[in-house]
Amino acid sequence: MIGRLTGIVAEKSPPQVLIDVNGVGYEVDVPMSSFYNLPALGERTTLLTHFVVREDAQQLFGFLTAAERSTFRQLIRISGIGPRLGLSLLSGLSVAELTQAVAQQQAARLVKVPGIGKKTAERLLLELKGKLAPEFGLPGAAVVSDAQADIVQALIALGYAERDAAAALKLLPAEVGVSEGIKLALKALSK
Repeated sequence: MIGRLTGIVAEKSPPQVLIDVNGVGYEVDVPMSSFYNLPALGERTTLLTHFVVREDAQQLFGFLTAAERSTFRQLIRISGIGPRLGLSLLSGLSVAELTQAVAQQQAARLVKVPGIGKKTAERLLLELKGKLAPEFGLPGAAVVSDAQADIVQALIALGYAERDAAAALKLLPAEVGVSEGIKLALKALSK
């Protein structure tokens, strides 16, 4: 899987950017929040990515922050929410706004996003309740590094609950790498 790209911004055509990584151009779809914060053409950038492989297409989605990528991954786990709709949600609402809307059960806020109807908004509120990490959405909360976010996502993919993964993460050294962090977290969770 492609997890991160670092290269030169070669083209911008919302919501897609072309990132030149040592002569290979990657077409990456990004939410508008990331798009507006990208550097100018010809400048270097790093995007965290999520790679989707389907029978009819292979798509690469990019994000400037670990919070956006983590939220996107949480969104596309919900039945009926595909990558395009997830991108639309993150373009219409920041991670903080989405987290707040879910915490306060504000369906009307979600309905304002193109492609989200009343029933979809209600399903989102139900499915996301308690699943969006508060540290991603609330100002002044602890900042989670890319490695820490990847460790949590790996533990969740292995079947651990998000709260257990977050608790194991707190036991790890601050600058631990992804692979070592996963090993240490698994040891902590097996006790």
